[in-house]
Amino acid sequence: MNVEKTNVTSEPTFYVFAFSTSENERLIILLIILLIYCVILCGNLLIILLISLEPRLHTPMYFFLCNLSTLDIVYVSTILPKLIYVCHTGDHVMSYTSCMTQMYLFITFGDTECFLLTSMAIDRYVAICFPLHYSLIMSKWVCVLLVFPAWFMASVNASIITWYVHNLTFIDLVDVKNFFCELKALMNASMRDTTSLNTYITVAAMFVGVTPSCFILLSYVRIIYTVLKIKSSAGRWKTFSSCSSHLTIVILFYGSGMTLYLSQSLGQEIILSLMFVTLVPMLNPLIYSLRNKDIKEAIRRRIDNKIAF
Repeated sequence: MNVEKTNVTSEPTFYVFAFSTSENERLIILLIILLIYCVILCGNLLIILLISLEPRLHTPMYFFLCNLSTLDIVYVSTILPKLIYVCHTGDHVMSYTSCMTQMYLFITFGDTECFLLTSMAIDRYVAICFPLHYSLIMSKWVCVLLVFPAWFMASVNASIITWYVHNLTFIDLVDVKNFFCELKALMNASMRDTTSLNTYITVAAMFVGVTPSCFILLSYVRIIYTVLKIKSSAGRWKTFSSCSSHLTIVILFYGSGMTLYLSQSLGQEIILSLMFVTLVPMLNPLIYSLRNKDIKEAIRRRIDNKIAF
């Protein structure tokens, strides 16, 4: 849809691009996205229920994993239900309030994931490098201090960005070149200079993106150094396998994010945005259930209890 940039208003309506296809192709996309959403919900809810019901999983690592699964559910729920609605009805229009809310929640949950993955890296670092002091260092109070400030700082950053976007000028019908109200797409659609917003985003990215990734990198450098000092290859593998699931999620999250940032064409950006939104939430339960013996044993115990009952 081509929108003529004429009438300027403080309360615009947004037209999300979604997927410009025929009705049959849109139906196929709808079914695929609906399936992905159901897999994300079921997989992450299973992880949350297992951790909540199994006393053996009441440890710092699984406390962080439970938070990650909760975050993944609310993260995709800000985007996919609206996308499913668009594919089903063909109605691409979003109100100003809905668009700002969606952008705010998406930034909040995305930033929180950066901080939460850092907390999980710190947990693995302490577990491998200071195993004898692990329970003392990673107390319940420390775990809470690592998680809840992450949500607070992310919401503050999202509030500041949303305030900046609120003060931008748009035409009465804004053509958003993405399937949701993504920040870069809104900035491109603005009729006002976005230099100050770009400056803030650059500064915030150092705190929200670069600093957490550096903590994760330093943690794994130290972990690898400690693992290499273990004499037996079986011992090295057993120790490193305890953090392999987390490392896989980190690579997927930052890899898809960097790929999206470096994309150039509109078609690539939409596909990569969909991957960035769905990839980690969908694969997170699968990776942890297939590569984590505690989760597999918890599932097996629950199945055996049902059969015995």
